[in-house]
This record gives sequence, structure tokens and C-alpha cells, in this order.
Amino acid sequence: MNNNWKQIVAITAIAGISWLLVQNPYTHHYMIVLKEEAAFTASQEDSLYREIQSKRQQYESPPMDARIDPVWKTVPGYNGIKVDVQASYHIMKKSGKFDEKKLIYRQISPKIHLDDLEPAPIYRAHPEKPVVSFLVNVAWGNEYLQDMLSTLKENDVKATFFLEGRWAKNNPDLVKMIEEGGHEIGNHSYSHPNMQTLSSQASTNELQKTNAVIEAVTNNKVKAKWFAPPSGSYRDETVNIADSMGMGTIMWSVDTIDWQKPTPDVLTSRVLSKLHPGAFVLMHPTDSTAQSLETLIKQIKRKNLHIVTVTEALEETRIVH
Repeated sequence: MNNNWKQIVAITAIAGISWLLVQNPYTHHYMIVLKEEAAFTASQEDSLYREIQSKRQQYESPPMDARIDPVWKTVPGYNGIKVDVQASYHIMKKSGKFDEKKLIYRQISPKIHLDDLEPAPIYRAHPEKPVVSFLVNVAWGNEYLQDMLSTLKENDVKATFFLEGRWAKNNPDLVKMIEEGGHEIGNHSYSHPNMQTLSSQASTNELQKTNAVIEAVTNNKVKAKWFAPPSGSYRDETVNIADSMGMGTIMWSVDTIDWQKPTPDVLTSRVLSKLHPGAFVLMHPTDSTAQSLETLIKQIKRKNLHIVTVTEALEETRIVH
């Protein structure tokens, strides 16, 4: 009985103290302030979340499937981007303000990829991808090659070098220099024939012999993924033969025409006047190109275009500035 009585007294005392605290004007004011602050914070956060949600569409882009174009032949796919509203909100809520630079994106892959298409030549990367690739066809020009490699290294640029097999066999040190510089190496046939008129067996031999030389000289570090037909001459069968060896056929969209020995100013102007996102720029180890290369690199970078290898250019990854 005594225990029950003590419990009743304790409960009554607690209730009385609680009533007094609630009725205390200072306590009442403090509770109101807490509620108002919580309501303001929730309202502010909800408003920011809604703003991100409402504005996200203007920053998003749908993925684009790889396709065969009647003019440009193979057009690679390109990832779409979608704003991650929750992640973006988490970053912005510290300041409580919308900031497009703090938006967090997720990349969305297309449904149709390069490998899903029938074999066809590739003249450029996706036209919305802000990249440029240098295609350096090498069958001669040893005296200018090292200068070009030095310029590329100094400017932290990687190119794709398409090597003639016969040249690679006779110049293993230069091949190793290209490979050790981190550049991409592709197949440019063995003896620089007209692939359009070559028989199927002869075409196969040209490509196989070149791949074998490249692999031997680089101690099997390099397996060519791309084939560049000499003088851009090919027929559908040529493309299919390259495809059967695991190589895509690469053409170009901008030509330096450096074999005509233009002055550096003429060459630079020629390239920059035709430059576009996704451009494949054809060049050779010539004096004109060696002298123009650094200027080209700097001018291209000023246009917010990234200079990358063919493989990197054809990847679906979207570049978001």
C-alpha cells in the first residue's frame, strides 16, 4: 500500500512540475522559437528541393543511339545525362541556394552501341562530343616524327598513329617511342596499296602482316583496334575484312593536306576553319605539321575541345563542362 502511495505522489509531482514548465512564459517562448526554426528550415529545404526538381530538365540530355548515317556512315552513340536530384540537394542544402555548378549528374547509356551496327567506316566521333582526334598516318617522314612526339608530350596530348607495317618493321625504335609516349597505334596496311582494287586475300595479308609486326615490335603490348586505309581508298569488303580481325575502319573529317607542304599558317588556318566537335584530323609526319602542331593544339584547346585518341573519342561517355 505504501509503495502504491509513493508512486501516486511521484506521478502527481512530475505532472505538476511539467505543468509549471509549460505555463512558464520563458519556456513557452522557447518552444515557439524551436517550432518556428524547424518550420522555416523544412520550408527552406523543401523549396530548394522543388527548385532543383523544376530546373533539372534544362540541364538534362537524352542518350543517343549509335547509327548508320547516309553521309557520315557510322555515328557512335553518346550517353545522356540526368540530374540526381537527391544528391544535388544534399550538396546545395548547406548554402540553401540553387547553384547549377553543384548539380550532380548520372550518365544514361544508349540502347544501340557501336558494336551493334553493321561494319561501316567511321569519319568522326559523335557531333555533340567536344573532342578532336589527331590521326597520324606514318609510312615515311622519320626526320619530323620525333619533333612531333616532343610537342605532343609537352602539351600532354595523345594521338592515334596509324603505322604502315613495312615502315614499322624497319623502324622498331620509333614504334617503341610512339608506344612509350602513351599514344594509340593502329594499322595502315603493310605496303600502302590501293585497297579498293586489292583482292580479298591480298587485303587480308596486308592487314594481318601489319598487325603481326606491331605486336612483335611492341612485345605484344599493342593489338590494333583501328585500321586506316591508305589514301582513304577502300570498298565494303575491305571494311568487312578489317572487322573480321577486330578492327574498325577509320577515315577523317578534316584534312591538313600536309603532303602538299603548305606553310604553317596555311595549314593551321585550313584545319581551324573546318574544325568541329568530334573531328578526326588527318596528318602525316611532315615539316609543315611539325611546325604547326603546337599552335593547332593551343587553338583547339581554346575552343574547349579535348584532344583525345580515336578510342577515347568513340566512347559513349559524355563530357560535361
